[in-house]
Amino acid sequence: MEVRPSDIFVTSYPRSGTTWTQELVWMVANDLDYETSNAIPLTERYPFLEFSVFVHPVMMKRFHDENSDSERKIKLLEWVTQPATEQLALMTKQRFIKSHLPLSLLPPDLLDTAKVVYVARDPRDVAVSFYHLNRAMRTQGYIDDFKKYWKFFISDLHHWTPYFEHLKESWEKRNHPNLLFLFYEELSKDLPKAVRRVADFLGKSFTNEEIAKLCEHLSIDNFKNNKSVNYDVMKELGILISDGQSFIRKGKAGGWRDYFDEEMEQEADKWMEKNLRDTDLRFPHLK
Repeated sequence: MEVRPSDIFVTSYPRSGTTWTQELVWMVANDLDYETSNAIPLTERYPFLEFSVFVHPVMMKRFHDENSDSERKIKLLEWVTQPATEQLALMTKQRFIKSHLPLSLLPPDLLDTAKVVYVARDPRDVAVSFYHLNRAMRTQGYIDDFKKYWKFFISDLHHWTPYFEHLKESWEKRNHPNLLFLFYEELSKDLPKAVRRVADFLGKSFTNEEIAKLCEHLSIDNFKNNKSVNYDVMKELGILISDGQSFIRKGKAGGWRDYFDEEMEQEADKWMEKNLRDTDLRFPHLK
């Protein structure tokens, strides 16, 4: 795809706070346009670069058949499963693009042309959150327990792995003027500070009152109830199982402790230590 100078990419390994960061970045770039944010779902504001490759033709036909009684739903289905490159080529205004691909699989001229915001998160929390999403998304349909899922994750047998190589690629470019590297844990601990960092990166300036209002908009309780960002459209189309679980989960750091037994904790410690030996990348809450 051809990258435009006005493009803004939000990239991450899945379940690292991507949706949270997307809305934060979009709101800052669009001068706190709450009206448009509430009116247009995040899925429309941010084409997901590689999502179409995860919709198998068999599942696509199934989704089409299940929604065939509604022309509106069929159009929605066609939109969310259309290759993002086709959507992006038709856009004339500033483009906001979501991707979970590492930098090495994105256009080689990306950083020299456009802005990129990358967000990282403790891999233990990532694994727990991604486990739940893979159980809920019918395009994935994971049916086993978390312990086995964790084994897949640390063995690089899941989408977008290896996890640490994904992070390291962006971390090594963190000083590039067109890349902003964020940590989920920093957003969770001090959201106003994160808002100011994003604003500085995008050349924007807001009053303390405006930042406070944006932080309220981005608070987890409000986020979970915001139909524009919580992927209700995926539930409506039957792509996301409607079982009462929101696409936006607990929104807290450290929830992994509820899922790891002692053996898994020790395994995670060794895995993280091994993969952090050759880098100065450190998660802020673990320094």
